[in-house]
Amino acid sequence: MKNFFKNFFFSSNNLDFISHNIKNLTKNKSVYKIFEAINSHSPQSEIRYVGGCIRKILNNEKIDDIDLATNLEPKQVCETLRKNKINYYESGIEHGTITALIDEQKFEITSLRKDIFTDGRHAKVKFSKDWKEDALRRDFTINSIYSDGDGNLFDPNNGKKDLENGLVNFIGDPNKRIKEDYLRILRYLRFFLNYSKKPHKLEIIKTLKMNIDGISKLSKERLLDELKKIIKLNTLKNLSKDKISLELFQTIFPELKNVEIFSKFNSRLEGFLKDDDFILLISLMAIDETDNVDYFLYKFNFSKKDQKRIKLINNFYKEKVNLKKISLSSINKVFYYHGKQALIDILRYKIIKSKKIDKSLLELIKKYETKARPIMPISAGFLMEKYKIPEGEQLGKKLRIIEEEWVENGFKISDKVIESIVRAKYI
Repeated sequence: MKNFFKNFFFSSNNLDFISHNIKNLTKNKSVYKIFEAINSHSPQSEIRYVGGCIRKILNNEKIDDIDLATNLEPKQVCETLRKNKINYYESGIEHGTITALIDEQKFEITSLRKDIFTDGRHAKVKFSKDWKEDALRRDFTINSIYSDGDGNLFDPNNGKKDLENGLVNFIGDPNKRIKEDYLRILRYLRFFLNYSKKPHKLEIIKTLKMNIDGISKLSKERLLDELKKIIKLNTLKNLSKDKISLELFQTIFPELKNVEIFSKFNSRLEGFLKDDDFILLISLMAIDETDNVDYFLYKFNFSKKDQKRIKLINNFYKEKVNLKKISLSSINKVFYYHGKQALIDILRYKIIKSKKIDKSLLELIKKYETKARPIMPISAGFLMEKYKIPEGEQLGKKLRIIEEEWVENGFKISDKVIESIVRAKYI
């Protein structure tokens, strides 16, 4: 399923091509199953593509997720998914969203609705049967385009025309829309950086700045989720060259100080850096010689795995950042004690920060990508048996020193060195 989306390319904004490609998308087994389930619930039931997937089809982009809208209420959606043996979970049922799961692919299905009350963070909604009413409560015209499974577009806010003209327009009064959900400040930046062909409208920037304090009302989880959508290589390149967007972005994320590093990326560096490596991209922007990274990780709920990746890069360069060459000994230590991912992160980070492709570092990455982590050949049992060392603190100290010497020497150690460590006295 994932490969299907990755390889889904589009060649024209012509309506015939759009219709053709939407039909092809609907023919996919998992997508077709959901459409059939909802459409068969009753003669009046209907489901349509909406938002990002349609925007990406119109803009000749790869589809990485599918959002759907339906005139069924959430309980009815659950009922028909169960009936058709489609797994799902209630990801946001109070706001009308059910997430269907087929072949490890997620499909968000949201009931038509209108917002009754919003406070900039939460909304109280009323479910609807009116597609236009649902379109009017969305944030931007380019996100309010719908399509049925046959590629027939429903575009009440002229989002297709705005997309073609490179305009990022709020639906209705921008100030009102932002106050409904302050995350729209960040969403405006993301869409502007990716789709705009025009300069910022000064009245929009003024409105964004007037409401910027509302960001503090948002949960850290929502902010981090939106940040992950912004942190893509091409978006960061555009951000680094747009002073207005950069000022707003760094007001929200002041710890991401080094966005300018992406302004002079050449094609070789772009090819070298993975576009979707969120953690490495964050590290490039946040790491400096202060406690900036620690504070950023404290503010946001990163997974322990992601925290570890960032901290390892940060800690290594706090000690090594001024060295012109990274020693083989330090590389081996990282590889043995922290693993392959940590070492490759550190080497990639150095290449990108130096703004040139160092062939020797590339060779090291290639070498360690296929290298298995070595296993220490000397054990406590070996020392106890051969040298008659009793179990206890001294045995542990000698074993650690032997291990350190083995790592320092490129995972080699002679019997003579082992014996000298064993015979030495340690307090």
